[in-house]
Amino acid sequence: MGHYLQYDYVHRDLDRSVSAIGGHYRFCKEGRLSFRGRQVLYLCGYALFDTTCCGSGGCGYALVQGVVINWKYKKDPDGFSISRMEEIGEPDSRKEIQRLIQAKEKVQQVRFRAWL
Repeated sequence: MGHYLQYDYVHRDLDRSVSAIGGHYRFCKEGRLSFRGRQVLYLCGYALFDTTCCGSGGCGYALVQGVVINWKYKKDPDGFSISRMEEIGEPDSRKEIQRLIQAKEKVQQVRFRAWL
């Protein structure tokens, strides 16, 4: 993996429902995956579409945060742990990580953190 943007990731509480248009979503699990000698951090959750006018449904998904550079190395003002992360930008790495997570977790989708 090449050198990409690094950032701090705040480990928030899990199992907290977040309302959205048409339903809600929730992250239930924080997972790590060994990949090419490094650790990849991802969150597993689900989205439930139960307040839409045109039906209901849902899906399980994983949201990949990136590669861990420094695990829970400090706390934020609210007491949440912070890890230093690096984005995963290589398309081939993303495809392989997606395959590995889908083999390990019961998720239909694997998404990667969006970078601006």
